[in-house]
Amino acid sequence: MKLTRRLILASVAALPLMAQAAMADGLISIIVNDPSNPYWFTEGEVAKATAEELGYDANVAAHKGDTNTESNLVDTAITNQAKAIILDPANADGSVGAVKKAVDAGIPVFIVNAEINQSGLAKAQLVSNNAQGAALGAMAWVEAIGGEGSYVELFGAPSDNNAQTRSNGFETVLTQYPDLEKKAQEVANWDRTQGYSKMQSMLQANPDISGVISGNDEMALGAIAALKEAGKLDGMIVGGFDGSPDAVDAVKAGELTYTVLQPVAIFAEEAVRQADHFINTGELKVAEEKQLFDCLLIDESNVDNYTGPFTLDQSS
Repeated sequence: MKLTRRLILASVAALPLMAQAAMADGLISIIVNDPSNPYWFTEGEVAKATAEELGYDANVAAHKGDTNTESNLVDTAITNQAKAIILDPANADGSVGAVKKAVDAGIPVFIVNAEINQSGLAKAQLVSNNAQGAALGAMAWVEAIGGEGSYVELFGAPSDNNAQTRSNGFETVLTQYPDLEKKAQEVANWDRTQGYSKMQSMLQANPDISGVISGNDEMALGAIAALKEAGKLDGMIVGGFDGSPDAVDAVKAGELTYTVLQPVAIFAEEAVRQADHFINTGELKVAEEKQLFDCLLIDESNVDNYTGPFTLDQSS
């Protein structure tokens, strides 16, 4: 009798969980790069919260830039019969196969942040307007440095189209100023530690530079650490890209001249809402596959309007 009562009580206790599972509209799998970076962490958490708000189960996994891991994660999503996959791809070319595999299994893929080099596979590719953001940052950088001086550049991961797009955007603006001289460019793969070590090397070879322009905040923050260590930060113009909380703190501290905010919280949410629309209607919410979201500049003039991770209040 006591055993039967325990079983009944256990069953009753489990009912809310069972009901919740029964009510869920299925699984949305979210695959990001590396959540140790606050940008990708925010991307995954916002997508997950939006999916759960819409009534789905959701999980976040990370490939950390490895296409084999990414492929295995897509296999897991297929096995789990995901209703949709939200993917920040590991490689513009190397991720095409994983996306095709999901599509062949009947799972719609909505890409965020970084593109793949094949159209017609993903239902949508929602990304920052990197060319616009790079030009915005470069113009602020030129104004801060006064249009003259020598500088170096930190370049992101070559496997990510965003790295070249941003670098091209910098180049388009900076080459218009004949008194600016680019002394060196180093690949630091979006990483703070690599930004630090590459900045050390470039500084040793070019001790008289007056500026650093960086493809993302993590590399810029690494560069700031190296410049501090060398006693070279005062008066140095350093520009970042992402709008991460650490970068905003560095702007407030007067160490980072600006950061270009990518609206990752906006397009991560929008990707899930577009996935939900497609799941429920079989139709695209937005006809265009590639969707660009404009970036915003954060500097000392508006840094206090930063209201949360990758969010800027523009109302004031």
